[in-house]
Amino acid sequence: MRYRLSDHSRVPDLVQTVADAEHIDPIKLLRDINDGSAVIMCREDRCIGIGKGLRIKVNVNIGTSNVRSFPRDEVEKAIVAERSGADTISDLSMGDRVGEIRRLIFEHTSIPITTVPIYQTAAETGIEAMTARDIIATIREQALEGVSSMVVHGITPGILELCRQKKRTMGIVSKGGSITAAFMLHNDCQNPFLEYFPEILDVMKKHDVVLSLGNAARSGCIEDAWDAAQREELRTNIELAEQAHRAGVQVIIEGAGGHIRYDRIAPCIQHYKDSSRFPLFVAGPLPTDIALGFDHIAGCVGASAAGAAGADYLCCITPAEHLGLPTPDQVREGLITWRIAAHIGDLARLGMDQPDRVMACRRAHMDRKGQLALALDPDMARERGGDGDICTMCGDFCALRLMGRYLKGPGA
Repeated sequence: MRYRLSDHSRVPDLVQTVADAEHIDPIKLLRDINDGSAVIMCREDRCIGIGKGLRIKVNVNIGTSNVRSFPRDEVEKAIVAERSGADTISDLSMGDRVGEIRRLIFEHTSIPITTVPIYQTAAETGIEAMTARDIIATIREQALEGVSSMVVHGITPGILELCRQKKRTMGIVSKGGSITAAFMLHNDCQNPFLEYFPEILDVMKKHDVVLSLGNAARSGCIEDAWDAAQREELRTNIELAEQAHRAGVQVIIEGAGGHIRYDRIAPCIQHYKDSSRFPLFVAGPLPTDIALGFDHIAGCVGASAAGAAGADYLCCITPAEHLGLPTPDQVREGLITWRIAAHIGDLARLGMDQPDRVMACRRAHMDRKGQLALALDPDMARERGGDGDICTMCGDFCALRLMGRYLKGPGA
């Protein structure tokens, strides 16, 4: 959907709502939306802005697999994610009753929801049995249900050939990308998302679904650095994004995700931003391969660098990354870690230091309760530090107390 000034020069309500939340000029936001550098992702009366000049947003992945499918667990994760400050949720379910799980998530949450339609089609039909029309039918079904954004992968035979030539250590690690590629190879056919792209755009425009162009060629390990396949995928995604934008569909490009050595993250993000004006969604990136069990911490380092360099939208990683499906507590821990990364990025690129200034003032005044209230996760801060008014690390030898006493001078 294109947002434009009304006949009476009135900013559309959704644009005004986002501008107010972001404390920015609504006319500027409207201009950025219309040139494709920002999007508004909505779910009924909830909407968020993603892109140029806006606060970095954080997505949480949840969903079942074909070996672990407990709908109540995924609903609990969704509730925890919204309660802990997630901007969006991606339901990536591939177990039993995919539609029912999504319905339950809708019933218990209010923030925008993203899906990868080929997941549901493959789970319900099988990669070898499904057809392009099955995939399109899933897109239509999910759009009617009110999904806010959908991911499609623009992988081409040329990208697949470049992956073969490179002989990567990890190959293609994107699940959606690999399913799309397997479908193409099994049927010796074109990518169904590209073949039916105009029809897909019609559906997304009708239902105001944000198109997210997937990062199928992302690197799965540090050794698989930026290569020809990733460059070709970026070129393809930019072409698709331009086509979508001309058709009046809001679009995000996924890229610079996966595993990227720390010193390469900022240049990689900058390359994406120099190549395209569309909002950039990044999964990770992980700057090391050996943080198993602590990938959320390693990923926070990479995500902070990505956000500072210009990434607009981050997908969080939990402590269960590379190990299995996360628990609700692990979803919460991963999300809070990524909210920290997003704030660090906003500090660097937008100068959003007001919360830090307030926290510093409360620390200077030794206002412990005030500090806990400002924490990203007050409950966890209270659990780890207690409710007492005194920090137990320094006691009577607190630097602030000592300097406060002696710097006042005689008679103060």
